[in-house]
Amino acid sequence: MQTLKVGLGERSYPIHIGSGLLEQANLVRTYIPRGRVVIVSNSTVAPLYLEKLRSTLLSIDVSSESVILPDGERYKNSDTLNHIYDSLLQKHCERTTPLIALGGGVVGDMTGYAAATYLRGVPFIQIPTTLLAQVDSSVGGKTGVNHPLGKNMIGAFHQPKLVLADTDVLNTLPDKELSAGMAEVIKYGLIRDLPFLEWLESNIEKLLLRDPAALQYAIANSCQNKAEVVVADELENGQRALLNLGHTFGHAIESGMGYGNWLHGEGVSAGTVMAADLSQRLGWISAQDVMRIRKLLERAGLPVVAPDIGVEKYLELMWMDKKVEGGKMRFVLLKAIGKAEVAEDVPQELLKETLRACVYG
Repeated sequence: MQTLKVGLGERSYPIHIGSGLLEQANLVRTYIPRGRVVIVSNSTVAPLYLEKLRSTLLSIDVSSESVILPDGERYKNSDTLNHIYDSLLQKHCERTTPLIALGGGVVGDMTGYAAATYLRGVPFIQIPTTLLAQVDSSVGGKTGVNHPLGKNMIGAFHQPKLVLADTDVLNTLPDKELSAGMAEVIKYGLIRDLPFLEWLESNIEKLLLRDPAALQYAIANSCQNKAEVVVADELENGQRALLNLGHTFGHAIESGMGYGNWLHGEGVSAGTVMAADLSQRLGWISAQDVMRIRKLLERAGLPVVAPDIGVEKYLELMWMDKKVEGGKMRFVLLKAIGKAEVAEDVPQELLKETLRACVYG
């Protein structure tokens, strides 16, 4: 097991990464002061891991109740959130009753937002069960739900007490979901960690074959990169925005195609190619750099061409992005491979050229 730390003063928390962690009750006992928790999971993950977690908790005299959500990005909305609130109220949960998010990014984001807002704030623990959640969404305290007009537009910053990333749960993850997580792993190399990107180029097949040592290395490096950025800029007033490489385009794809039709990681992958293309049009990186990025994403089993929802529709959706500031659309682009920057005042014609060039008919 490896343990990293997100150093946020009195709100600091550990990230444990390794095999068999779901069965290590000692890792969670400190964070359950009254011997009672509520586990939030979904209809796909619960049959696989809920009873194992409940048995682990029972071994340390912790009673647990559960809230099971429907599975899918299209359920990441206020109706499902109210279902969580209803369950917490019916169970008479108190401010000392922690919530445990057992699932992927949707479960983690929604559980975290419920924890941030129920009784004005209760503690929660992240037990992510997808690669994407283990390397990205479970770390950093971003929580929220989607709105019909934009992804993750309703939310709050609420840090977990603990992140428990059990690599064994990835054995039941569908190949498509594993590849989706790779988009966020590759992102860290592109924005700030060139040696890690080079390691990924040499080891991507090992990751896709679920080699345990390779997976643990990739997860730990990703979490270390994210933790460093979060500590430097918790509330995304500056450099934390760099973690959104490909996300402005990717969120537009997810929204434009209907939530759930494109996985988040798939949207980020195609969006990363679009961001690279725009970076090239600005003269920041070369055509060879763009091809290098495309090749690695393709090797990871990810889409590198975006759906054609129309230039005007893309622009409409991107105006709903959270990085829009002062009436200006802002993009995370690449000054070089391994170095990202937030760009304002991107010429509209260059942006439209990217939107026309990077889509299929």
